Amino acid sequence: MKRTKLTAARSLLLVGFVALLSLPLEAYSVDRKKPRKKKSARTTAVATTKSKKGISSQSADSTEMPTLYADGVKGIEKVKAKKNMRELEDAREALEAPAIDLYGVDSWSSYVNPFAGKHSVEIPSSYEINCEGFVMPLSGKVKVTSNYGYRSRFGRNHRGIDLALHTGDTVRATFSGKVRIRDFEGKGFGYYVVIRHPNGLETVYGHLSRQLVQRDQVVKAGDPIGLGGSTGRSTGPHLHLEFRFMGIPINPTQIVDFSLGVLQRDTYVFRRGNTDNSGPSYGELFANNKEKVTEYKQSANSRERAKEKAPQTHRIKEGDSLSSIAKRHGTTVAKLCKLNNMTAKATLRPGKSIRVR
Repeated sequence: MKRTKLTAARSLLLVGFVALLSLPLEAYSVDRKKPRKKKSARTTAVATTKSKKGISSQSADSTEMPTLYADGVKGIEKVKAKKNMRELEDAREALEAPAIDLYGVDSWSSYVNPFAGKHSVEIPSSYEINCEGFVMPLSGKVKVTSNYGYRSRFGRNHRGIDLALHTGDTVRATFSGKVRIRDFEGKGFGYYVVIRHPNGLETVYGHLSRQLVQRDQVVKAGDPIGLGGSTGRSTGPHLHLEFRFMGIPINPTQIVDFSLGVLQRDTYVFRRGNTDNSGPSYGELFANNKEKVTEYKQSANSRERAKEKAPQTHRIKEGDSLSSIAKRHGTTVAKLCKLNNMTAKATLRPGKSIRVR
């Protein structure tokens, strides 16, 4: 009996051992990792919101810089556009009233010398003439057939130079400017044109067969202004070309190398009394413009009175106002407005000029 019990116990142990061997190895391992807690709905919502805010913040930062840059570029472009518009307006005004500071408002005469008959002219002792933008008056290679200066053959001064051409050749404006004279002179220039330029020069084009511009017309450098010919006092087809400063002839070859078709220099300095640019006296100029020399030879008192009547201008500076200008020149705002055809509320632009007398 005792033996039977031992046998049964052994059998049970054997069965249990076999059962243990049949279990997978995972059953004997211990998972040391902490179980993950399930996120609540509120936690998930907060995390999502934070994530979205982060994304939107990054997105805003990423778009803000290009936007600011674009706005900056647009601002710069607007400033440049305004500056360009102002420069264009200044250029247009300069062509509408070229060199008004030098010549004054009453110098738009019908004489080649704009001061013919005027008894007091203030000529600067020196003046820098900007010659940039020059264009040759004729196309192709240009030949000078008669130089500037005294010509013994004719017993008189030649106040310009002659350039060879064929009748009908296009004659062009050498600088931008405004046509002051379009006229005919049978015993002189024939059909001719005079243009005043913002740089202070005036150019004369004589012996044309046809004029292509009208008086007071604004022209650009290189614009056709006439056709070459041999009208007036001429021995054959040619262009008579003059450069003048306030009525005083200047030797064109001092400014332009006509054989090469280029400027001698970008800036020409006019000096009063220089034999290269002084030409004939004012008495001679007046006489040759149908004015009597005796009108030029008047008393000192008469000249002073004429000087007082001559128009005077004031160049506007930063901070100037009509009242300050009037006070400086001993006049009134009302008189300034009347002289310049403007109102008391008109905007004054630095660099421009207004008449004060």
